[in-house]
Amino acid sequence: MSTSVPPAEVVRPGLWSIGVPFPNNPLGYTLVYLIESDRGPVLVDAGWDDDESWNALVDGFRTAGTDVSACYGVLVTHVHPDHHGLSGRVREASDAWVAMHERDAGTVEHLSSVMAQENERSDDRSQSLPDFTDELISVLLDAGASEDELMAAPASSARRRVRRFRPLATPDRTLDDGARADVPGWDVAAVWTPGHTPGHLCFHLPEQRVLLSGDHVLPAITPHISISRRDRAGDPLGDFLDSLQKVASLQTDEVLPAHRHRFNGLAPRVDEIIRHHHERLVDIEVTLADGPASLWQVAARLTWNRPWDQFPLRLRRSAVNETAAHLRYLIRRDRAVRLKGVRPFTFALPEGSPR
Repeated sequence: MSTSVPPAEVVRPGLWSIGVPFPNNPLGYTLVYLIESDRGPVLVDAGWDDDESWNALVDGFRTAGTDVSACYGVLVTHVHPDHHGLSGRVREASDAWVAMHERDAGTVEHLSSVMAQENERSDDRSQSLPDFTDELISVLLDAGASEDELMAAPASSARRRVRRFRPLATPDRTLDDGARADVPGWDVAAVWTPGHTPGHLCFHLPEQRVLLSGDHVLPAITPHISISRRDRAGDPLGDFLDSLQKVASLQTDEVLPAHRHRFNGLAPRVDEIIRHHHERLVDIEVTLADGPASLWQVAARLTWNRPWDQFPLRLRRSAVNETAAHLRYLIRRDRAVRLKGVRPFTFALPEGSPR
């Protein structure tokens, strides 16, 4: 079932919301925001890189009474391609600058290197993302999946190569926490909110009392929080929960997220998301109270948005990675331990914990 993409509309005087299609994804679209600055339009995010999405973005500029060639800059909330994908194409059409947090800028550099190496090895010279299928299988085996379970998983597009028209754009600028973005005539503060990605940014407009929240705070769903390939020693869930508390204190009447719809009540929504994750942490502890369990076994016993046996392999990897982030949180706070020298990755409650 396709998701209807919302039309471009005024959110506040001089601030527009533009629905940009996110094809072949249940989210359906990304909400891109256009700010009419004194130097020309500034975007917050740009959307997925394909022609349908590009045409929707261009039409959104026209509805706002301007043209993509007039764009002054692109503020990127985070590196994921449904947000940053079209940034390079906007820059080519307008000479706009592109800005993001340095942690996600490092991810762009890493991905560009990986893609270049992959394409050098491939006879297919079109730009594409690496397959990562072998890594997917390796991750799930390390987590505790058996080969029989992997073979029995529902069919998916695990072996397809996801193509784009161009690699992700390297940013021209980086933004630190608390920095004022270059949006002439507006006060736009960058708020570093790591968790969903290491360099996720929200943008607070204090005079308008709105928060452009990217994927950090969404109205009815929660962003994926997982252990990053490039930050395997990090604590993404801890970072995310701290970042939620950080934005909850901002003076905000309305939240402008990148998906679903605008909403009021930032603090209550933050409380709901925090409660969800703490309930999941308790569920993991309940599972470990029955005895040591592999990462795969823990993930399989948790409640997801569909039964575990209906998850294709890529969604199982997402679930495993998110479970790993929760286990990392518990380990850092002495509420769980990883058994040393054991494969697959196996976890237990600390010695002396009530069972």
